Amino acid sequence: MLKIYNTLAREKQAFVPISPGRVNMYVCGMTVYDFCHLGHARVMVVFDMVARWLRASGYALTYVRNITDIDDKIIRRAAENGESIRQLTDRYIAAMNEDAAALGVLRPDAEPRATDYVDRMLEMIGVLERNGYAYVAENRDICYSVRRFEGYGKLSGKSLEDLRAGERVDVMAGKQDPLDFVLWKHARDDEPAEVKWQSPWGPGRPGWHIECSAMGSQLLGRHFDIHGGGQDLQFPHHENEIAQSEGAHQCRFVNYWMHNGFVRVDDEKMSKSLGNFFTIREVLKKYDAEVVRFFILRAHYRSPLNYSDHHLDDARQALTRLYTALKGTSGTVEVDWNETHGRRFKEALDDDFGTPEAMAVLFDLAGAVNRGEVALAPQLKALAGVLGLLQRDPVEFLQATPSGGLSNEEIEAKVGARSTAKKARNFAEADRLRDELKAAGVVLEDGPQGTSWRRA
Repeated sequence: MLKIYNTLAREKQAFVPISPGRVNMYVCGMTVYDFCHLGHARVMVVFDMVARWLRASGYALTYVRNITDIDDKIIRRAAENGESIRQLTDRYIAAMNEDAAALGVLRPDAEPRATDYVDRMLEMIGVLERNGYAYVAENRDICYSVRRFEGYGKLSGKSLEDLRAGERVDVMAGKQDPLDFVLWKHARDDEPAEVKWQSPWGPGRPGWHIECSAMGSQLLGRHFDIHGGGQDLQFPHHENEIAQSEGAHQCRFVNYWMHNGFVRVDDEKMSKSLGNFFTIREVLKKYDAEVVRFFILRAHYRSPLNYSDHHLDDARQALTRLYTALKGTSGTVEVDWNETHGRRFKEALDDDFGTPEAMAVLFDLAGAVNRGEVALAPQLKALAGVLGLLQRDPVEFLQATPSGGLSNEEIEAKVGARSTAKKARNFAEADRLRDELKAAGVVLEDGPQGTSWRRA
């Protein structure tokens, strides 16, 4: 049975869908004012993996990933560029889809744009006002009163007092509480007409948090199975979604909350100010897109992901080992879930989407194939396909990444380490290095004068 770590419960829980055999999942998507970065890549790849596994497990899945196409950053960027907001967002949505496709990310079932759901947002705000959760602030914005919602803080696990003391919040004059957040922003004179919608409270535009509550409930219902996103969204965005949705609909909003871990660069937080900020496009100029996908999935989705050239180089070599085992394999086959490796693979992914353990199964299969059990090659390809990997022609991939990206110096170092291991009678290590070099397309020839090597 599938178990999911539920952020709300702070534990792994058996997954029981609201409707047997059917799953509704909503994931917070991108704010489209620039090219997607590595953090976006992780969200897209992680929840693509989740969607693939739910479907492979026999569930009928409806997967929604929204697009935020109106907010302060978008308005500023469009003004700086001298273009309309629609021109800006259309361009970056197209770029996002190109990046996602390169990473092997399948399109969600629905990709709602926030600007298409303003009427639904206004409807929810009206209900919140009637239910006593919304009020008009001094600056004419409509704000949500967190002190009125009894369960506020249950996702972050903090009391209102803790949140007030320790969280950075937008302190705006006229709020009843510093944690109160904006549902509807009253129009400013310096904003373009295209971001001014008519409402019962005057012209304006929606706040960020209400967008996801409105789109999620419109497309998946007031109560659905899974809500996902990056760990940075847990508070305040997802906390506020719960408050809005449950305050408006008077029922539980989501059963399982999933959050993927942060991306770090060389063990530091990714930041433009630190000069370690990378877009997906910048990374793909240097590394094959499947290598990047493999790198993301090799780590557990909840753990931190540390990006560095060293880790990407290692991922390229590892993926090369898998493709080397598939030489001569063609066509598509179904997974044999009764076979030993198939059972282990399923157990790994059923345990909170344990991709590191699932990857270990793939490498065990590759090792068996390299030792002569070639009948297992189709199973290797089929299982990897569940993760969106190893579906290209092996020769094409290996030709694109000769010797697994190893330099002559790196090969010499590994050959030397193997010789040292043999002299120390550490034959297991010597065999491991030989297999690693073989997987990277390096042929070893042992002779009286030592070991020589050549590229295959």
